[in-house]
Amino acid sequence: MKESSPLSLLQKLKNGQNVYGTCITSTAPMWPKAIKQTGVDFVFLDTEHIPLDRAELAQLCQQFRAYDITPIVRIPSPDPYRACQVIDGGALGVVAPYLESIEQVRELVGATKFRPLKGERLQAYLTGTETMSAEMKAYIDSYNPGIICIANIESVPALNRLNELLSVPGLDAVFIGPHDLSVSLGLPEQYDHPDFEAAVRTIIHKTRAQGLAIGIHFSLEPERQIQWMREGVNMVVHSFDVALFSQRLRHDLRIIKEAAGDDQSTDSTTQLIV
Repeated sequence: MKESSPLSLLQKLKNGQNVYGTCITSTAPMWPKAIKQTGVDFVFLDTEHIPLDRAELAQLCQQFRAYDITPIVRIPSPDPYRACQVIDGGALGVVAPYLESIEQVRELVGATKFRPLKGERLQAYLTGTETMSAEMKAYIDSYNPGIICIANIESVPALNRLNELLSVPGLDAVFIGPHDLSVSLGLPEQYDHPDFEAAVRTIIHKTRAQGLAIGIHFSLEPERQIQWMREGVNMVVHSFDVALFSQRLRHDLRIIKEAAGDDQSTDSTTQLIV
């Protein structure tokens, strides 16, 4: 009997399942196999803050897809043409940063759900002024199977317009950018401040009420992920390769140095700006 293929990440999200991932910054070829052994569902490849060129990014996407790990790519700006580029390179999910308008969300939907359409014809379909034929719809759906459209919500203006942004048809999920959101709130990196927590809670609850998935990215304590999962987060983006490596090595060296009677160096933490 032929085994059924695994569910796509998009289908898992539509089923209401939790999915788990981490951010990868390294292009070393041994990483995809090592990451597969952790049991993650997806990897977050951030081209907004990490210097990955187009060829490196495509190679990473193809490598992770070969291991049935979904590559989700954050593009450096809300640019629909850049979104199409990363999908052409192998991305199965696209995150656009700092979205604050309906037009930006609509353009992201057009790039991820309506490829290869562009220009006036695409705008007519997106705004509803023209109805897509059944034949064209079948073609577009088959051209973009399983592509996930994700909006970064990480500012006060986006928070104030959240109901409008979430109402755009075709949006699948939201990623909260905690660093940028905290700065926009005037509370830089104060992730335990009541006003920051209230803003995150509002985004989570409104997103889930619309039937969309939601994720948040933190690089330190797992307990912070658990806290927000209890509020409704179902896309866990936990830490990144450099932080995880440094945290584990620091932990192991502390034990070794203590056993050897050597002085302990001052502890430090590694945090990714997201």
